[in-house]
Amino acid sequence: MRIKLSPPEDIFAEAILAVITFFVVACFVSPALAGDIQNKLVAESTIEQVMKRGVLKVGMSTFVPWAMNDKQGQLVGFEIDVAKRLAADLGVKVEFIPTKWAGVIPALLTGKFDVIIGGMGIRPDRNQKVNFSIPYDYTGQAIVANKKLAAGFKTLEDFNKPEVTIAARLGSTSVTAAKQFMPRAKLTLFDDESQAYQEVINGNAHAMVGSAPTPAFQALKYPETLFIPIEGTFTKEPNGFAVRKGDYDTINYFNNWITVVTAEGWLKEIKHYWFETKDWESSIQ
Repeated sequence: MRIKLSPPEDIFAEAILAVITFFVVACFVSPALAGDIQNKLVAESTIEQVMKRGVLKVGMSTFVPWAMNDKQGQLVGFEIDVAKRLAADLGVKVEFIPTKWAGVIPALLTGKFDVIIGGMGIRPDRNQKVNFSIPYDYTGQAIVANKKLAAGFKTLEDFNKPEVTIAARLGSTSVTAAKQFMPRAKLTLFDDESQAYQEVINGNAHAMVGSAPTPAFQALKYPETLFIPIEGTFTKEPNGFAVRKGDYDTINYFNNWITVVTAEGWLKEIKHYWFETKDWESSIQ
């Protein structure tokens, strides 16, 4: 039996025809397929789900003056105002879901809420788990100390000793700052920020590292027990909204919203109210 072979030029022609056919089909199929994928991504984005649901679910944790309960038990504070304005501009309601700070990122990843708006510092290690918006605020770490235990302490190096105990909030950037600037000190961590401050007030810790201006507020509240050994902050940290990774439509909306309200001067106005005045203090529990 003899097999008839096609001339090389015929094989070449057939190959060229196949390639041309593939690209012709691709030109018609790919745009349609790409459009379907794009529509699916839009429909699944957090911002789209929020609009359909009519509610923005916000994860946060209570700490002064970012988020606190007033005398009526309602949440108030800088972050609360930010989230309420964001929801109002979206045309939806807002639902706050208080969560222990150490577990707030895992709760976001499991879908317990849509976004974290809680003074969360933008850090590379956190960015491995979530996506951040552009900064909407900048904070820094400050230190408040027990007058008796830390008498004569005036520098960070004074606290950087093995016999010194520093209190901080678990999972916060305060922990990072304490480890960086006072690595030799003993670090005691608490789930709740108020517990950490109470540890210093009770004389069980030399000092507490926390986001400004709360340490200064504590010193003013307990002048017989606490003092500020170092004026101002010793770090500068950008804060952003945190969302689940890959949700670019939601990040795009949040970035543009932050840009607009910053340009308006609104963010500066409410930051001044909550961080630079005590006009709200009488309404807090």
